[in-house]
Amino acid sequence: MALTQSDIDRELAHLRESYDTARAEGAPAADHPPRDFPPYRSSVLRHPKQPLVAVHGDPETVELHTPVFGHTDITAIDNDLTAQHRGEPLGERITVSGRLLDSRGRPVRGQLIELWQANASGRYAHLRDQHPAPLDPNFTGVGRTLTDDDGSYRFTTIKPGAYPWRNHENAWRPAHLHFSVFGSAFTQRLVTQMYFPGDPLFVYDPILQSVTDPSARERLVAAYDHALSQPEWSLGYRWDIVLDGPSATWIEEGR
Repeated sequence: MALTQSDIDRELAHLRESYDTARAEGAPAADHPPRDFPPYRSSVLRHPKQPLVAVHGDPETVELHTPVFGHTDITAIDNDLTAQHRGEPLGERITVSGRLLDSRGRPVRGQLIELWQANASGRYAHLRDQHPAPLDPNFTGVGRTLTDDDGSYRFTTIKPGAYPWRNHENAWRPAHLHFSVFGSAFTQRLVTQMYFPGDPLFVYDPILQSVTDPSARERLVAAYDHALSQPEWSLGYRWDIVLDGPSATWIEEGR
């Protein structure tokens, strides 16, 4: 019989209770979830089960076979997902901006940030997405930019819709944006997700709830910033990405 949302809710409640007990007994905060988080069913099947493989020889050899990114790779409209086609996409236009920071709050300059997402109807422009929601011919859902000298980035896009997935019966993902940070080469790539404040689906989503520590989970939710909103154009959301340290943003590691 298919798992229901109630089944997942019970599992999540049990894991939260276990975490709270461990914290009360002195265990450190778990900013990153286990790679095999049971309510997130596919993580159990595809998380790494073997130790990392050491790269022997000159480590720079690996870097020679991975992409290197620079200013010439970025065009003027790569960070505006609403201007990449002949027509305007449907949906609520938003501006998302923030800073890429290290553990000491210092800006990480000149770093490639990629964004990808579903459209306003909750569908990705991808052959594997067969969700019966309309595609938007004027929205591909991918963008990229480089951080400036202050570590800042900025995207103009459309607020994505929620969508169903097959983790369990009646499973829905909250609206979110995927981000990746490349460092200086592909082997340094980190991937995470940004969510929107006040989404009622938060408590039902085992991917977001796999980040068991509440403060770490809250760092994945952007803040509405009225000063970032543009009159008669877009609503503004601010979201910083912190690479390491106690304030680090959750990274989708090994999934």
